[in-house]
Amino acid sequence: MTSMNISLPEALRAWVEQQIKGGRYGNTSEYVRELIRRDQERQAQERLEALIAEGIDSGPAMPMTGEDWDELKRRLVERHAKKRSRERA
Repeated sequence: MTSMNISLPEALRAWVEQQIKGGRYGNTSEYVRELIRRDQERQAQERLEALIAEGIDSGPAMPMTGEDWDELKRRLVERHAKKRSRERA
């Protein structure tokens, strides 16, 4: 794990200390990690909602054909292979 120093106004520092004293978090690091995780989840949710909206706006739904599924599988296998080759490099 690595360390990071941050500067906070007194009011925010007092808020963090109050959260810790309230027993929800053991220390400042736990509190900050939880805030970061929540922000990551919020951004992932926003991305999902944008993709759903894009799909809705793309027009009427069409049935998937066997060729469509084959193409999706091919792209997934290709993406997985690229990811594995980057991990090995």
